[in-house]
Amino acid sequence: MEFIYLFIPLTPLLAAIIVGLFGNYLGRINTHRLTIVGVSISFILAVIVAFDTMGNAHTYNGSVYTWAIIEDIHFEVGFLIDQLSALMMVIVTFVSLMVHIYTIGYMQDDTGYQRFFSYISLFTFSMLMLVMSNNFLQLFFGWEAVGLVSYLLIGFWFNKETAIFANMKAFIINRVGDFGFILGIAGILAFCGSLDYVEVFSRINAFAGVSAAAVVPGVDWQIPTFIAILLFIGAMGKSAQIPLHVWLPDSMEGPTPISALIHAATMVTAGIFMVARMSPIFELSDAALNFVMMIGALTAFLMGLIGIVQNDIKRVVAYSTLSQLGYMTAALGASAYSASIFHLMTHAFFKALLFLAAGSVIMAMHHEQDIRKMGGLKKYLPITYWTALIGSLALIGFPGLSGFFSKDLIIEAIHTSELAAAPYAYPLVLLGVFVTAFYSFRMFFLVFHGKERFEKQAQHGHEYSSTTQESPWIITIPLILLAIPSLTVGYLIDPLVVGNFFQEAIYVNDTAHSFIANSANISQHNTIQNLSTEFHGVFNFILHGITQWPFILAIAGLGLAAYIYLHDDSLANWAYRKLHRLHTLLDRQYYADAFNQTVFAKGSIYLGNRFWALGERKLIDGLLVNGSARLVSWSAQLMRSLQTGYVYDYAFVMFGGLVIALTWFLFF
Repeated sequence: MEFIYLFIPLTPLLAAIIVGLFGNYLGRINTHRLTIVGVSISFILAVIVAFDTMGNAHTYNGSVYTWAIIEDIHFEVGFLIDQLSALMMVIVTFVSLMVHIYTIGYMQDDTGYQRFFSYISLFTFSMLMLVMSNNFLQLFFGWEAVGLVSYLLIGFWFNKETAIFANMKAFIINRVGDFGFILGIAGILAFCGSLDYVEVFSRINAFAGVSAAAVVPGVDWQIPTFIAILLFIGAMGKSAQIPLHVWLPDSMEGPTPISALIHAATMVTAGIFMVARMSPIFELSDAALNFVMMIGALTAFLMGLIGIVQNDIKRVVAYSTLSQLGYMTAALGASAYSASIFHLMTHAFFKALLFLAAGSVIMAMHHEQDIRKMGGLKKYLPITYWTALIGSLALIGFPGLSGFFSKDLIIEAIHTSELAAAPYAYPLVLLGVFVTAFYSFRMFFLVFHGKERFEKQAQHGHEYSSTTQESPWIITIPLILLAIPSLTVGYLIDPLVVGNFFQEAIYVNDTAHSFIANSANISQHNTIQNLSTEFHGVFNFILHGITQWPFILAIAGLGLAAYIYLHDDSLANWAYRKLHRLHTLLDRQYYADAFNQTVFAKGSIYLGNRFWALGERKLIDGLLVNGSARLVSWSAQLMRSLQTGYVYDYAFVMFGGLVIALTWFLFF
């Protein structure tokens, strides 16, 4: 099995290197064949590993390559293959495979065809290295690698000024989060003396209740709290949590396939995975968990509100990603790690589906992305329509679809949590359900229903006829394949989260854990365990769900969107007039970009100019460089005036010196 573990990340890497170096010689057909074969092999091997890990209870933790040894600290490349990493490997490789296939049709006319395939294969390799790592060194490598490749892909169309701005923005914002992340890793190394997960988790308990004041004067936090919050700051950057969320909507400047890959299976899910993997550290700090929960709940609600006023089809889906990441983060704060990872899985399928469906619409509309200029596309794009409907229903948590099980479980976990932040987070995630349903079906109805608001073109001698038609099979096949798990994967809630199907389920506090929970060492809080005792099968879960507030609010949001955008839009016009300031606030994204531009960007430029004027011009150039030159010039001028060449001047100086010497000798 060790050979298989090694091949899972290496096959996409080899394909990326070959295509990147020799893509012009391979041609387009061989390029996509090679990269698709590479990621297909990874997917097949990941499925084999998943069955072996989940069904046969085989886990692996070992080193592959030792880079350096400094005293007792080993810097290694190694793999930790357990239930959590196995699940993530399947998600990453499957979604990446769908994106690879979809890219053949979407990027067929792009001059950077080979370069794009090389990048997305490299993206897959980077994420696999991250989720398979067994130590913080490799985790940080994968963490930075996905950041680098996302920078390259967001700015893929480098001739567009907006794309260059967006990828630079993403890169800088993530550096802010990564600064906290690397400080957290440094804290782990300083206190635990190791970078290996197993050793760190076994040693970190010794620091529970120990103050970090000795390291940071004036800070009375406990060491686990100090480390956990620093690690979470890194997750806030990668998973786009408030206030480090501003880069994700702008990532839409990249091609649609990479938007799907970033938002569904790579990059943004890295932060969620990392916190779940680091659960033994977070479980030692209620303060950190409360902080995580509130950040997630605020992101879920506030980012959903912005989605209501967006008119770019990709940006609506992007803000839904921000909101759903907030749900996952809030679940992590409630110690519902398995529920968070479960929602990560369901979200990966229906969010990739929605992005690729949006790309199909954009292609059909000749690259028009404004939903106000669409409408009535159902009859032209039947496959895209039905798959987008499945994705939208899964997103709002409609009973029976995948999103229903994972989102309801998260909301219930927050509701039953005993942490101090739970009473404040619960109303936010509950209201987020209504908001999600409203903006999702606002987009859906404006795109596929109602009157046609797009221009028709003359064709084949007819006066007017639409050139809009369904996308080719290379586009629709991935949509259908993603729609299947969007419909069905939620029914795995029993073995994956609340059940005891697998024999390797461990017992903590006399409560059985599912295989996801096995990988999250829940030692202090029993959120999912408590919910598991109330689970009585999938059918009863659905019946219970349709009587609860999440379902009622979802139907209310869907119904309001249907009334306004299918029947009478006067209510929307009235709300715009009466709530114009709120609309402006949401349209400007709470002025987050303006604040960053004014305070951080312009502030940094101002400080830089001041330091340049004071430090370089006056201190270095003025005082040290030019000042030393002026000192030499002045002293030389003085010495020159003393060298007159007249004997009586020298005699006078000698006589004066003799008088001063005698005076000093006689009186002092």
